[in-house]
Amino acid sequence: MAATDLHELLRSLRVWDPGVTELPAFDPTTAPPTPLALFTAWFAEAVAAGQAEPHTMSLATADEEGRPDVRIVMLHGADADGWSFASHATSRKGRQLAARPYAALCFYWPVLGRQVRIRGQVTAAPSPESQADLHARSTGALAAALTGRQSEVLPSLEELRSASQAAWDQARENPGAPSPTWTLYRLRPEEVEFFQGDPERRHVRLAYRHTAFGWERTLLWP
Repeated sequence: MAATDLHELLRSLRVWDPGVTELPAFDPTTAPPTPLALFTAWFAEAVAAGQAEPHTMSLATADEEGRPDVRIVMLHGADADGWSFASHATSRKGRQLAARPYAALCFYWPVLGRQVRIRGQVTAAPSPESQADLHARSTGALAAALTGRQSEVLPSLEELRSASQAAWDQARENPGAPSPTWTLYRLRPEEVEFFQGDPERRHVRLAYRHTAFGWERTLLWP
């Protein structure tokens, strides 16, 4: 493999290339009173603009010692109860959320130069609701859940192939098979920030903060 000069490669890259990115104007004075309404509108615009996998997001958690962790997960829904995602309760993220039930989410839609950041408390849905969420998904999603042992040490790829094949067979034969540790989580937002990139670097940042009197909106310096 040829050697790569990382710094030279980084200097060759552009952010928000005009050939592939549109930076729409964003007037925060027209923003709706609640962050969910604006998120829904921005999400639909990202889909319409052809953003690849707009429903994926970074999920940041912390372990018992407060050390941060982050990974990409899929959004399962967003409503008045919060933004939802799912995992095994026995996974690393599941254990971290049990110890410290707070998390942060970040969506990045570079095709429009937009980010959405969300922070808040996380709760686990009851098992019947979690299982219903799982069984509403694809056969592959069920097979992955049935494979289990997420975040545990894997002795070999052959063992993974064997366990995965057995899980696929089970998922096809029994689409309602339960995965007891599969858990639907909901993050109830305390803060939601919307970031719109600007070609002159005058980025617009609109922050919603939840108070005892409802949502308040504040602009932030970029």
